[in-house]
Amino acid sequence: MLDQLLAPDIKSLLEEGSIDSIVEFLKERHPTEIAEILTGLEPEEALKILNALDKDLSADVLSELPSAYQIDVTELMSKKELAGLVERMEPDDRVDMLKAMPEEQFEAVLPALPKQEREDIRQLAQYPEGTAGSIMTTEFIALREDLSVAQAMAEIRLQGVPKESLYTIFVVDADGRLRGSVSLADLILADPNARLQDIMDDQVHSVMAMTDREEALYLFSRYDLVSLPVVDAEHRMIGIITHDDAIDVLEAERTEDIERFMAISGKHEDISYLRSSVWDNFRHRVLWLVILAAAGLLSGAVLQSFEQTLTNLLILAFYMPMLADTGGNTGSQSATVVVRALALKQISTRDAFKVIWKEFRVGILLALVLGGLAFLRVILTGGGADLPAGLSLEKVGLAISIALSIQVVTATLIGALLPLGAAAVGLDPALIASPALTTVVDITGLFIYFSTAKMVLGI
Repeated sequence: MLDQLLAPDIKSLLEEGSIDSIVEFLKERHPTEIAEILTGLEPEEALKILNALDKDLSADVLSELPSAYQIDVTELMSKKELAGLVERMEPDDRVDMLKAMPEEQFEAVLPALPKQEREDIRQLAQYPEGTAGSIMTTEFIALREDLSVAQAMAEIRLQGVPKESLYTIFVVDADGRLRGSVSLADLILADPNARLQDIMDDQVHSVMAMTDREEALYLFSRYDLVSLPVVDAEHRMIGIITHDDAIDVLEAERTEDIERFMAISGKHEDISYLRSSVWDNFRHRVLWLVILAAAGLLSGAVLQSFEQTLTNLLILAFYMPMLADTGGNTGSQSATVVVRALALKQISTRDAFKVIWKEFRVGILLALVLGGLAFLRVILTGGGADLPAGLSLEKVGLAISIALSIQVVTATLIGALLPLGAAAVGLDPALIASPALTTVVDITGLFIYFSTAKMVLGI
């Protein structure tokens, strides 16, 4: 929103050459707000402002820009300018930006950085996107377990200022293997002569660098962590994930899940809706829609096979939308609660029979309520329908309510089975549950509807 509100004023000041006024206004704002304002400008205009800001502030703002826009801006920088800002960025932020760059730009800027930063970037860049290693930082404090509290405090003062997280101090052995943790508050209150190994909490949670980042988010949520250590195969500490990065990842994961639940494919990018291209939006949406449209032909085939039934009893057509809506809604509810339970690790595929049994009972209760309402609706609204001889409105209402009740139960079970099945074969439950659910429920619903009508009404 800030980009739409303030960008026009910033543009006017740029045209007037009042860059000092812009800097004076922006330097009092948070880097995140400055980045939001800059995204409303052309990359060339944003670069002018970044060059005028203090270098440390400029680096912070650059790291907050959306990835695609970030690349547009950095492509306009000289190698020296970019290297100067990259050096000031947090390790994880600069690696994220460099990995998103074209390979030739990445290779061009790397030699311009100091050796320590180059080695750090190469280490972090080796971890694939979506892993714990890809979101960790190497800025952390780890102290040997045999140090006294007084020695530990002296060491923290020596190396603590540039570290991203000082809330938790990690304790390692002589080989760098993680042994425990101690809070800064505990250190301050402890006996200066006590050893870290005597006051540390040895129940410390950690993740491997190649672990899926969703597992790291789960640990943050479950144990209310401020930071999470990342270890290698020998349990040696190689980095930490901080709470602010965990929140950013959580937002990205939720956005990705929502998009997949709505059958939007492709990689989620942190670019605003108005800046994303029409082509990208089309490309991400069209695949699943084409697949589901093709699958929807089966619904037409089912309907065609019951053409004679529909011709003999036209009143059935009036209540088809009710059947489709009710089946879709109940199935979506079931899918949502199961997908959420899988994401929170409340259930796993091993609990499939328990989940199905529970959803079956829920479906029965829902069927009793919704089937009863369907019967009343037919009785109250179907009085003017032309019925064949020998059929009463009550009997038609009974057939429709039975069909809808069966549909509710089957849709509830399908809504639970689809995400469980997807998880069992290693697919994203959110990607499978919603897109496939509507089509499957429509097909099964039509078959149930007309089959039940034929059996109950004898037509």
